[in-house]
Amino acid sequence: PFSVFMFRLTISLTDCLDSGSCHGPKWRMEPGDLFIPVDSIEEEATLTCDAKGTPPPQYRWSLNGTLINLGLDRRRHLSGGNLIISNLDRYQDAGMYQCMAYNTVGAILSRIASLQFAYLDHFKVHTRSAVSVREGQGVVLLCGTPTSSGDLTYAWVFNEYPYFVQQDNRRFVSQQTGNLYIAKVESSDVGNYTCVVMNSITKGKVHSSPTSLILRTDGVMGEYEPKIEVNFPDNVPAAKGSTVTLECFALGNPVPEITWKRANGIPFPSKVKMKYSNAVLEIPSFQQDDTGGYECVAENKMGKNTATGRLAFYAKPQWIQTMKDTALAIEERLDWECRANGKPKPSYTWLKNGQQLLSEDRIHVADGILSVSALTLSDAGMYQCVAENTHGVIYFAAELMVLASPPDFTGNVLRALLKAKAGTTVALGCKPQAYPIASILWKKGNLPIHTNDRITLSPDGTLRLANVSKSDAGSYTCFARNRFGMSSTTGRLLVTDPTRIIQGPVDMEIIVGESIVLPCQVGSDPVLDVSFSWAFNGQLIAKGDGHFELVGGRTAGDLMIRNIQLYHAGKYICVVDTDVESLSAVAVLIVKGPPSPPDMVTVEEVTDSTAQLAWNPGRDNGSPITNYLIQTRTPFTVGWQRVNTGRQHLKMNFYLIARDVVQIIHGSPQGNSLITHPLFSEEVSVGSATRLWTWDGYRPVPEELQNGESFGYIIAFRAFGEVSWTHVATSAPGASRYVYRNDSIAPFSPFHVKVGTYNSKGQGPFSPVVTIYSAEIEPSGMPVGVWARSVSASEIEVNWQALSFAPERVLGYEVVYWEDDTKPETMGKVRVPWNQTSVTVSGLAGNTQYFLTVSAFNTAGTGPFLPAINVTTKKPPPAQPPLNIEWTLIGSQLSLYWEPVLAMESESEVTGYQVSLTFSVCFTVTCLFLLCFQPSESMELTTALTSLYCVFLCVCDPGMSARGSRARSVDIIPLSLLLAIAISTFRSTL
Repeated sequence: PFSVFMFRLTISLTDCLDSGSCHGPKWRMEPGDLFIPVDSIEEEATLTCDAKGTPPPQYRWSLNGTLINLGLDRRRHLSGGNLIISNLDRYQDAGMYQCMAYNTVGAILSRIASLQFAYLDHFKVHTRSAVSVREGQGVVLLCGTPTSSGDLTYAWVFNEYPYFVQQDNRRFVSQQTGNLYIAKVESSDVGNYTCVVMNSITKGKVHSSPTSLILRTDGVMGEYEPKIEVNFPDNVPAAKGSTVTLECFALGNPVPEITWKRANGIPFPSKVKMKYSNAVLEIPSFQQDDTGGYECVAENKMGKNTATGRLAFYAKPQWIQTMKDTALAIEERLDWECRANGKPKPSYTWLKNGQQLLSEDRIHVADGILSVSALTLSDAGMYQCVAENTHGVIYFAAELMVLASPPDFTGNVLRALLKAKAGTTVALGCKPQAYPIASILWKKGNLPIHTNDRITLSPDGTLRLANVSKSDAGSYTCFARNRFGMSSTTGRLLVTDPTRIIQGPVDMEIIVGESIVLPCQVGSDPVLDVSFSWAFNGQLIAKGDGHFELVGGRTAGDLMIRNIQLYHAGKYICVVDTDVESLSAVAVLIVKGPPSPPDMVTVEEVTDSTAQLAWNPGRDNGSPITNYLIQTRTPFTVGWQRVNTGRQHLKMNFYLIARDVVQIIHGSPQGNSLITHPLFSEEVSVGSATRLWTWDGYRPVPEELQNGESFGYIIAFRAFGEVSWTHVATSAPGASRYVYRNDSIAPFSPFHVKVGTYNSKGQGPFSPVVTIYSAEIEPSGMPVGVWARSVSASEIEVNWQALSFAPERVLGYEVVYWEDDTKPETMGKVRVPWNQTSVTVSGLAGNTQYFLTVSAFNTAGTGPFLPAINVTTKKPPPAQPPLNIEWTLIGSQLSLYWEPVLAMESESEVTGYQVSLTFSVCFTVTCLFLLCFQPSESMELTTALTSLYCVFLCVCDPGMSARGSRARSVDIIPLSLLLAIAISTFRSTL
């Protein structure tokens, strides 16, 4: 069932014990199966093998159970643990490979991996005989698959490539046999058929010689019952989780219909698929529930035929219980067990260092169980449990360490000084590390200790002294011995007097806000270290709490509590710890304070102006409750207010307060709500009309003035000059709008309107009467003479002629513009008053065509629009400024140089440059002039600069013009000339 390397390992146990760090091999990566195309035999094949261990493992390989001698094999070599095979040979290298990893501790075997070569030979070259059948007869065309290795797929070519036979209920290509089945031949089937076979691993493809299908001329085949030509075996093994495919196809006239069913009558689960007109049954993710009998039924009107088979479930072994690395003392017993599931049930084998273990002497092997009694050093090593069935084999490894050493107390010595209270029981442990277990002997001083009713020795070597006294004090030594040596450990026992609490805390009552000290003082043996701690209601009081402070010296641990609050009431425990014992004292602290809030507040017997309240008293916190205070608030008041005895007509929340003799009050945890009965509503105000033949608008009554349930509004209105009112009611308390529509009302007709209120108690007052008007209608006329021009890259000017006459009122004109109908986000509009007949639309995109139209509007809406016109915005100016500007100043001559700007295709052309200069003489004056000229790379400013300076003198120095030519032109430079030059491109459209 598995391979064994026939050699033994010499284990150097001494080295491992010296270093204390030896470990056997453990797999990091085991070899996997390889399927190599024959076409790739010139390449290398690598079988992986990698293990960890100390010292690092070495590796060996076997092929088909025989050790590979790598020293004599030039085509095979190791890289780490990986086996690399070059110049692959289809006949010598195929087989089952297994890796062994070993070091000084032991050896383990890997899983067995297969190396196979995939190939597909060519069809034998020969002429195939023609197949002659009658029309209506069924036929089978044989593929005759050539020798191969690897999964194959089949297809058939009809007449010439790439016309493949299309499978349907009449034609079927079996992927099991490769044959082509035609249930009923028709005249269209006549032709040449070629079988095409492809290897799914090599991707190679071969074609058979064509087979001719011809029709016989001696008649037509009559109808006959189905004959199943493609079926499945009586017993089909299927692996867990695999995809199972069953084929079934029949010849017959008429063409048979294929159906499937399970022998147990259970319907197919949804995962089952039918393909190729039910000729293929596919079961993905095969499980135990899918096992059983399956039946294929082929049927036509002449009869039916069936094929049956059984699917059997199998599963490779999988571990459900394994061993762990184990360290046992010499002469102890090893018991290991491993378990695996699988179908069929796995069998078990045990390996030690790669070799099979059999039952003999101290070793017992049976059904996954390994027992080794009276372990020796030679039993140490690597063990593997092997589980195997007909479908697979698995390995699991564990290391056995056999320990042998003299007693050693390192890390487990007796305490140098052990203190114990007189009258208690003392336990002195003696637990050396020893393999095998050591025998124990105790001595006090130089005398052996003999056990009695008060002194006992446990099997684990622990010495117990009950009811110790001062006479038990002294030096104690434990001696441990086994066959490898002896060791000892010594400690001293000190017996002390009991510790007593001299003054402990007592129960107390205190008022909130005061401070107290809870005492805790002890008397103890001077050799003992004493520590104090306090617990409050079962929780240790931590340092850093602002209310608590521990005060006192070595024998006192008093607790000071500052600014006591109600939550400080409870149980306080002083805990005293020494080297040998722990004591405690308890006191209960009662804190008196204001009463707790009332609870379960309810509202009873609500009337128009009163409400009766009931509640449960809160805790009095040690002081009797003397009276209660009630506060209220409504959604319309700010804060809480003392309740009064007058009428309250609003929805309110109330807040209950208890008062005691401590004179501190606390309210109920949250306000409760009540609603008093409603009274009459207050008046409202009325707005004006806003839409055609409708009017609306009144200010709603605030909620605090609605005074009750079923609140609503009464709207009364009448036409101007009428006497009687029309009344309409609405029950929406928050409504602020009512619309009345009557198509017979003329536009802009006057109405008198007033609005009143009502609730469940009756009707409230009406508002003052106001006059409103019905709405008007949209203008019916359209502006004429509309034209537009582009002003700049972002602006368009639109012009039109005003309406000369319109029966409706015109408030103004609306211009609507857009790019095109596919960009609604570009639509915009501009409105101007009635007396304006042009507008500039800005914020537009450059070099873009816009559509626009104009209409008149009033409060009723816009009138009809003119047909749209279009205009295109100008291109934007150049975005690039002149670069590399240089200038020179010689006397009064300033020369400038720059690189010309080349406009982009989407920009307007450059027609000139603008130069700005700033001078400062006496005080700052800024002069800006514009020089328009053809684009160039330089200019001279001699004349311009002189003229500019003369103008400057006339502005800055009035006396200069009177003196005329006596001006000192030589003072141009000393007058602190400051020159700032900015050059920018411009275009003629700016």
